[in-house]
Amino acid sequence: MAKRAPIEKKRPEYGSDVIVDLMKAHEIEYAAFNPGATFRGIHDSIVNYGGNYMPEVIFCFHEEISVAVAHGYAKAKGKPMMSIVHNIVGLQHASMAIFNAWCDRVPVIVLGGTGPMDTTRRRPRIDWIHTALVQGNQVRDYVKWDDQPYTLASVPESFIRGYRIATTEPMAPVYINYDADLQEDALTGAFELPDVTRYEPPAPMQGNPEAMKRAAKLLVDAKAPLIIADMYGRKPEAMKSLVELAELLAIPVVDKGNRMNFPNNHPLDVTDGARELLEKADVILALDVIDLYGSLTRVNRTTRVSEYVTGNAKIIHITLADMLVRSWCSDYQVLQAIDVPIAADSSVAVPELTRLCRELLGSKKGGVDARMGEIKKRHDDLRSKWQAEARGKADSQVVSTAFLAYEIGEAIKKHDWVLVNGSANGWARKLWNFTKPRQHLGTSGGAGLGYGMGAAIGAALALKDSGTLAVDIQADGDFLMTSSALWTAAKHRIPLLIVMHNNQSFYNSEEHGIQIAKFRKRPVENAGIGTHVDDPAVDYSNVARGFGVHAEGPISKPSEVRPAIERALKIVQEKKLPALVDVISEPR
Repeated sequence: MAKRAPIEKKRPEYGSDVIVDLMKAHEIEYAAFNPGATFRGIHDSIVNYGGNYMPEVIFCFHEEISVAVAHGYAKAKGKPMMSIVHNIVGLQHASMAIFNAWCDRVPVIVLGGTGPMDTTRRRPRIDWIHTALVQGNQVRDYVKWDDQPYTLASVPESFIRGYRIATTEPMAPVYINYDADLQEDALTGAFELPDVTRYEPPAPMQGNPEAMKRAAKLLVDAKAPLIIADMYGRKPEAMKSLVELAELLAIPVVDKGNRMNFPNNHPLDVTDGARELLEKADVILALDVIDLYGSLTRVNRTTRVSEYVTGNAKIIHITLADMLVRSWCSDYQVLQAIDVPIAADSSVAVPELTRLCRELLGSKKGGVDARMGEIKKRHDDLRSKWQAEARGKADSQVVSTAFLAYEIGEAIKKHDWVLVNGSANGWARKLWNFTKPRQHLGTSGGAGLGYGMGAAIGAALALKDSGTLAVDIQADGDFLMTSSALWTAAKHRIPLLIVMHNNQSFYNSEEHGIQIAKFRKRPVENAGIGTHVDDPAVDYSNVARGFGVHAEGPISKPSEVRPAIERALKIVQEKKLPALVDVISEPR
């Protein structure tokens, strides 16, 4: 994957050559896929016609991995990469990862192959059972748009439209499917692509002026304002704008973590333990909060009953979420009452809101200064408490999750790093200093297990050659879903530090088992049946070595954690290769 000069421009000879020319026109750097016969035309065009350069093939062993790689890449790079999947069966494998990208609002572009739709050209059996009447039906409920162009003449418009739709806010994945005949038939004449620069996404949407003024007045007049940010930090410039607004009015900020929204070492960061502030808040500004109702309530996980933590706070919400709703899955969440709903791209609305607030502030600055001092003390006290708690676990007999996060942080703190996946149950954010945009790529990645390893590799691919260290705190259960992703990292020499948070359990399910057993007055000891990953325990270091990745462990003594991480870090930094450290730790 060394940088090289673009190959000499060729004249396309086949339909798939045109598709590759469109990828080049949009500067698609990589295409991740598990090879399949229905896109063999595109595959050939990438490696032969296109010279395996823009895009370059990223070879994966499973379609769920290839889409997750594109997912992680897009979040780290801020632009799409391509994933290609093989007809019906590949799309079924990929569907979980596509759904993750949908829930995470990430512009993954998925291409597929099918057919031939002309039944006279189908091979017996396999071409029939691998061809759908309309293949996009399979994922239509959780992509922003899908298409299956009928002729080669329709391909440029379809591709350009798909890219534009995927990258227009609110962003989400798209799926475009190509008939095998369309890919493989020879061109009968010259074929010119349109100028793709004339089809760029529209400028971002600003909020309604009157609604913005009303929001500004509420915030300036508030005695106890609070900001809740979630998907807000999609663009690098967004964090600086939020810091400016928060400092102007001394508004504490809760970062929900689906994007990197606010520096955690800033005195106004109150992400952990914000319940008291929620109770007192008189005005709440929500910025792209996926589940606003969930952010304002507490839930009894056993009875599933929720109740509001907030009082009579006025609520402002700036988001474009209502413009991307499907009925198949209720990812739109509970319909929360809002006093000032504003449809806008929050990255352009927040600077304007700050300007309006500054105009209105006037003599009220005194109260703002007093609020700043109070929140700063609260923030600093909590940070000190967490540091002491984590360091205090050094003499334990087992590795706690807090100590694991602390040791990783100490090992990497002198480097320019990005946490591309995982959070050690939130301890990374409590202990490390997240100060730059996209320094953490989000806590969830979507809706289901299997996302982490592929997405971490995709993010590390985006950061390759940048000098930035990619760090993955990898959950063991999530890893078991897509473990062969390690081979892709080794194959393509993608530098990535992977620390396995090995609690030897699908612990989220075990916690549910413990809670329901307590509620029903049944033995909690049985919660490990069907959740513990033991007898036999998985040796993740041997798994990694089997895929060609440097690995250490399993490590179970606190004193051995940091030396192992530092040795792995040396491999990543000096040899530019992936390395894994398997650490057996407590569940929490």
